[in-house]
Amino acid sequence: MTLTARQVRACDWHEPLAVANGLRDRDGLLVLLSDGGSLGRRSFVAAKPDRVEVGPLVDSSRLDALRDPDFATATVGLIAYDAGARPATGERTSNWPDLMLARYPTMLVFDHQARTVEAVGRGIDAVAAQEACDRAASWLDKAVTPEVPPAPAVAFVEEEPPSTYRAAVADVVDRIAAGELFQANIARAWSGTLKPEAGPFDVLLRLAGREAAFGAFWRIGDRAIVSNSPELFLTFDSDDGRIETRPIKGTRMRDNDPVRDAALAADLRDSAKDRAENLMIVDLMRNDLSRVAHPGSVRVERLFEIESHPTVHHLVSTVVAKAKDGSSAADLLEATFPPGSITGAPKHQAMKVIAAHEAPRGPWCGSLFHVDDDGRLTASVLIRTASFERFDGIWHFRTLAGAGIVADSDPEAELAETEAKIRALREALTG
Repeated sequence: MTLTARQVRACDWHEPLAVANGLRDRDGLLVLLSDGGSLGRRSFVAAKPDRVEVGPLVDSSRLDALRDPDFATATVGLIAYDAGARPATGERTSNWPDLMLARYPTMLVFDHQARTVEAVGRGIDAVAAQEACDRAASWLDKAVTPEVPPAPAVAFVEEEPPSTYRAAVADVVDRIAAGELFQANIARAWSGTLKPEAGPFDVLLRLAGREAAFGAFWRIGDRAIVSNSPELFLTFDSDDGRIETRPIKGTRMRDNDPVRDAALAADLRDSAKDRAENLMIVDLMRNDLSRVAHPGSVRVERLFEIESHPTVHHLVSTVVAKAKDGSSAADLLEATFPPGSITGAPKHQAMKVIAAHEAPRGPWCGSLFHVDDDGRLTASVLIRTASFERFDGIWHFRTLAGAGIVADSDPEAELAETEAKIRALREALTG
């Protein structure tokens, strides 16, 4: 049934992580935890979705479930990387479903800049919407200030030795020299289990203070993700048709010495290699957006900006466009998924090369997206992300970190880049 009625109530400010902590055992807990900055002004907390869809994509690519009017608003979804890569790589065995969708009639919306909270309720009529709004407001009374738990992981095991990654980088460099492709994002994987008394939410709590614009926790049944992603895949405003994507390409590790740290940022900004790598993906995303954009509307709004995060500096560009009339969130995702920043160029060939060196990625480098009450789409790239599955009462995790390989990539330097990118999650899991 479509949720046509909506009620909103203004509430006093509470920290979203404290509210989520009070709901940590609720079914379907969702936390979209932003850093309060310009890209992540709002956080969202919700639980107990009233409709959930989990399964394969139709014809390996079409997001028909997202076109269902019942999922038009108040919906969160996750597309696994392998679902989008399948046209290039063929069927590959993965425990993770192609698509997860959940509709949340009850939600809290936190505005970090205005320091306000809205309790939002949706329903099939005004009475149901008011009841949902009341439930959301009641969650604020359950807030519990979190304490940082002990490291939850039993082990953090690299699935392949560093020599295997160096060899993969060297192989991609050779393929580039042979004219097979221009760039491919090659990743390393780590896995392990959590202690019997621990759960994925503990990992989110241990990332507190390192929030990114698109941090997230989501648990549906025996699957969960924890993401600390700084990367925007897409936003789409259905009112004015504006599309925005912000690919990240180029990384330097942070340094505790402010002078050295500034020098590292300047080195990244001035690096011809990193600029070339970034520009390739900018061109790829321009091409992807052109499939659903008004002719001539695709443009690069910002190029080669430095973004600094707790453990790394990134080189980021911004591409915008105006969507063709009648375009939907599903149309945009179909035209652009998987994100170019974590595949390579040309995208189809890059995904084939990735599959030659990696096991299926699952949710890592897929996308987590939110369609809000106004139909606005926000989708992140699931980097800095760990996925969790529970078997026999024990949570098992897997996480990856990758680097964009280009013609002059050095295997040892790319290995070091993956170490920088996995640092925050490694520390959250193992201390």
